[in-house]
Amino acid sequence: MPLIEDFERTGSWLFRWRSYLPFVFLPLIVIAVLRYPAIESNPNLHFAWSIFSLSVSLVGLFVRCHTVGHAAEGTSGRNTHTQLAESLNTSGFYSVVRHPLYLGNFLIALGIVLLSASPWLIVFYAMAFTLYYERIMFVEEIFLRRKFGRKFMEWANRTPAFVPKLRQWRSAEQPIDFPKVIRAESVAVAVIALTFPTLEFAMHYAQEGNVEIETSWYVLLASGILTYIVARVMKRQLRRWLKYERILYEAAK
Repeated sequence: MPLIEDFERTGSWLFRWRSYLPFVFLPLIVIAVLRYPAIESNPNLHFAWSIFSLSVSLVGLFVRCHTVGHAAEGTSGRNTHTQLAESLNTSGFYSVVRHPLYLGNFLIALGIVLLSASPWLIVFYAMAFTLYYERIMFVEEIFLRRKFGRKFMEWANRTPAFVPKLRQWRSAEQPIDFPKVIRAESVAVAVIALTFPTLEFAMHYAQEGNVEIETSWYVLLASGILTYIVARVMKRQLRRWLKYERILYEAAK
């Protein structure tokens, strides 16, 4: 099979499972965390590194939220079986990088990996991410090129695939849709809010024999859980509203 067809076939398969790569790293992260340098000998350095790691993940979350919130309808979704794009996004984060959602994913997971302070795990994660997402981005761009033709080529020629060119920033054309952001990114918020405090618990227990952590981690955990609950309620209400609208539409025929 020619490489282009092989890349497209494997990329389509990986596209369906693209949300699950970070979970493969959880056992490795736990192992690395349990080998973390003694907390009691460098408590201030440990806390500063933890905040830095969390900040990296929050930057990734911001990239995702901004991208999703300003994306046109019918684009930048969580579809898994087929490629979908009703229009071509070229403003906002799409003006500086062609795959901002994957950049956001990379940063979110990188922050979690950084918390382990394990050089081998950080390098391994970067390599695995590159191999995994390269073909996914490849197959997405084939789809966009076939659908949008010259418009896609003009955008792709001036916009890097993964490393942002910030000087090209152009404000988003669509106004931000906050309810859409909350519904779409509640899982990402929950992952960050659950993972960081849990790993902190594990670190303290392994190093000190207790699970006492800074108050800020409890605040993060509570905020993430609350956001996730709000998003679930919003999704349920939206489904009910759409169902009610369908009933009214059928009755009006």
